Amino acid sequence: MKQRAKAFAKKAHAGQKRKSSDAPYITHPIRVADRLEENGFSTELVCAGYLHDVVEDTLYEIEDIEREFGERVAELVAAHTEDKSKSWQERKQHTINTIKYAEKEMRYLIVADKLDNLLDMEVDLKKQGDVVWAKFNAGFEQQKWYNESIAAGMYVGLDCDDAPDYFREFEDVVDRVFGDD
Repeated sequence: MKQRAKAFAKKAHAGQKRKSSDAPYITHPIRVADRLEENGFSTELVCAGYLHDVVEDTLYEIEDIEREFGERVAELVAAHTEDKSKSWQERKQHTINTIKYAEKEMRYLIVADKLDNLLDMEVDLKKQGDVVWAKFNAGFEQQKWYNESIAAGMYVGLDCDDAPDYFREFEDVVDRVFGDD
């Protein structure tokens, strides 16, 4: 099922590029899925890692994901799919609220995604400088608020033993990118 999800995501994101580089978009969901796999998470969660941006950024709908990969994968993808009809602020606030109260697997997916995005942003900032912020729907201050809020909310109600190592890595990257040093 993982290989089918990867192939589906490759097809869905064909021709798309990452926001701040010429890298093929599919590199992002592959890295997210790889991180989830490396942490020993379920097949359904790894598949959701490959598919997490399909509904949000392509013509496919959640029903397509459910038909191809089942209810659980669709549920995980749906929990992390933003409603693009809402403002940037509303969408991000929804994710912040979700991270605080969602079940563990949904949190694992959200943080794996945000970590990969932020690691990419960190590289782009080193190469391109502050011009990177202009490529996003929100600038430095809004991105800082969003990522710091994710970091603050991801542990709410979660046992320390249930937090994967990459949660700490996310906190470290947030500090490096948005810290005051």
